[in-house]
Amino acid sequence: MAIKKILIVDDSSTVRHFLFDILGKAGYEVVAAESGEEAIIKAKTDLPDLVLMDVVMPGMNGFQATRAITKDDATSHIPVIILTSKDMETDRIWGMRQGATAFLSKPVDPTELLKAIGTLNKGD
Repeated sequence: MAIKKILIVDDSSTVRHFLFDILGKAGYEVVAAESGEEAIIKAKTDLPDLVLMDVVMPGMNGFQATRAITKDDATSHIPVIILTSKDMETDRIWGMRQGATAFLSKPVDPTELLKAIGTLNKGD
């Protein structure tokens, strides 16, 4: 599948701006959500090709939102990359069990992020 539209989910405006900049310059269309609840709605309405999901957010956390997106028939085809400061092995395992495709630690290296997205693009 070709990745064209990416949904960024992060409660930090600084992180959203940073990711918008990296992904926009790389030619991706970018939409954003500030919470897990908003992410689920936007995943259904905007149907992005990829979701970049933070974990630590007020209300519904990223693990819960990832599970909701990957288990819903309307959005289960959308890959989710968890992008978080939680870098324990147990967090990685739990994230993958929720349906995440990949797990990257913050602060994210732009090259590593684009490489992870490129790997998904190779699935065409």
